[in-house]
Amino acid sequence: MSYTIEQVLIPVESGYTTAQVQIEGDTIAEIIPTTSLNAPPNLVKEGEGTTVNGENKLLLPGFVNAHTHSSEMWQRGIIPPLPLELWIAELYDFTPLEPEQVYLSALGTAVETLLSGGTSVVDHLVLIPGQEIETVAAAVRAYQEIGIRAFVGPLIQDESLSEGIPDGNAKREHENYIRSTEETLALMREVVEKFHKPEAGVNILVAPTGIQLCSDALFEGCIELSDRYNLCRHAHLLETKAQKLLAKEKYGYSAVEYLKRIGYLSDRTSLAHCVWLDDADIAILAETRATVVHNPLSNLRLGSGIAPILKYRQAGVNVTFGCDGAASNDSQDLLEAIKMGSLLHNITDLDYRHWITPRQAVKMASLGGAKGLNVADELGSLTVGKKADLVLYDLTSLSLLPRTDPIGLLVMGRPTNAIDSVWVNGERVVADGKVTRIDGDELRKELFERSQWTVNRQSEMVRKLEAHYRQVMELPE
Repeated sequence: MSYTIEQVLIPVESGYTTAQVQIEGDTIAEIIPTTSLNAPPNLVKEGEGTTVNGENKLLLPGFVNAHTHSSEMWQRGIIPPLPLELWIAELYDFTPLEPEQVYLSALGTAVETLLSGGTSVVDHLVLIPGQEIETVAAAVRAYQEIGIRAFVGPLIQDESLSEGIPDGNAKREHENYIRSTEETLALMREVVEKFHKPEAGVNILVAPTGIQLCSDALFEGCIELSDRYNLCRHAHLLETKAQKLLAKEKYGYSAVEYLKRIGYLSDRTSLAHCVWLDDADIAILAETRATVVHNPLSNLRLGSGIAPILKYRQAGVNVTFGCDGAASNDSQDLLEAIKMGSLLHNITDLDYRHWITPRQAVKMASLGGAKGLNVADELGSLTVGKKADLVLYDLTSLSLLPRTDPIGLLVMGRPTNAIDSVWVNGERVVADGKVTRIDGDELRKELFERSQWTVNRQSEMVRKLEAHYRQVMELPE
């Protein structure tokens, strides 16, 4: 299939220009600037493909939703204000127990990502105990059906939830985790062999949840799998102050230094959150060329803190954006995450020359996301020869008017119903603001009918952990 997008606005170094953009198969084949806003379109001949009217529309490379947990959609809006260590205890108490739920929430995550400018999603996928392969299969089926480019990292650990809270000399005893380290690594090998199919738009990542719930042996096994199958690596890193304290207890030095020593950090490693890093940690990330995935909304929702993103950028660290899971955000609106992730840091540095501009934010969300997944040579920019993962924005949408700077309106404003079309791998998976491969109304119906209004539920796991958490974090009883 080929498409010709005519008279479309594209960003250039000096501002914007109108252009004709040709998509052939899965690739951007041509970008031909027109001489002026009123230049006549260079029409393709009848039968050579589909012509798309790009007048009064903006074309950008697709963004990457670089960190989320799709199955959390079933709990959005219900978990009360809690810090991560207690929030996750409630989440695990009520995790979906059916692969069909995982399938539907992955579809919902994909739709919301596509309709907010994303063409790729990194799903740090929570696994159903005893149905781990079925969980991955359900998410992969959803992503292939809707046509989004998917990077699935099964969320694995080999330590129990209580071990994620600093001990504080309490000498607590912990239950064994439901799977051994060896069983978990064997599971990951099976997942890779069954589902890692980049040519079909599905990439498997090794993705231990983080230092707080993973042994040395699990990290080392993931490094071996990553090297053997040429997989990217993902993990949470120092999301909370409690995790920083825990790292000191476990290793005697920082979590970043630990990951460097074992060889987990590289230019194909992306790390979610990175809130509690010091200058030495930042230097290590720059040296190893690892990517930071900034999740500003969940960091605020859980009280985790404000990641020093401006420091990362000044040190040369690659930074991109994620929504995080839909129960810690509680949304998958990527444009909202980009806006918050840009503006939040104006209060952290008085030197406004360090602040993130809308164009920088767009580049971070597209090319920055591609770099973190080791696909910057294929994705992330409007470049002839790259994959046609593109988003067309309607600049006549009320939320993008009156006419000023299109990218400024997109990033600084609150765009609604602004997506006209989305192409992934050259296929038009959104047209006229609607997904083309599935029935969106049927998805809404399924999500509605499989859920119910809920308030004031009680989490037994939170009850068990809260007293110790408050003690070790030096909070009043």
